[in-house]
Amino acid sequence: MPRADFYLIDKPRFREQPLLLVCELVRKAFAAQQPTLILTRDFEQAEAIDELLWEFDEDTMIPHQLAGDDDDANTAVLIVPPGIDTVDRPLVINLRETCANGNFQRVLEVVAADPAERDGSRLRWREYQQRGFELHKNDM
Repeated sequence: MPRADFYLIDKPRFREQPLLLVCELVRKAFAAQQPTLILTRDFEQAEAIDELLWEFDEDTMIPHQLAGDDDDANTAVLIVPPGIDTVDRPLVINLRETCANGNFQRVLEVVAADPAERDGSRLRWREYQQRGFELHKNDM
């Protein structure tokens, strides 16, 4: 059964910089050798995550790139802006306003503290529930 984990941001450090939580999740996935897709809302967000992944942990080099390159299959973490097709991976981090589609085992939904974001996450929660996902909520 596929699983969806919702990470609801609350701590000040993540409130100010929600993409830091994405980097933390990516670091865990990379340590567990889980090939990961990060589905971003737009190209600007994809570029911001790309830069943050270079800077955020000086001790860990996480191989990552924006999707759409010949080297995609060999890169641990692919950052996928809308409109770019990629091969499915076991783990997806979803930052979009719609549910992630594809053949994956687990999706991580990162939800900012903003009330509109919370409302959108409730709709995605229900859709994943209808699709038969095992659901988990994590307050961050």
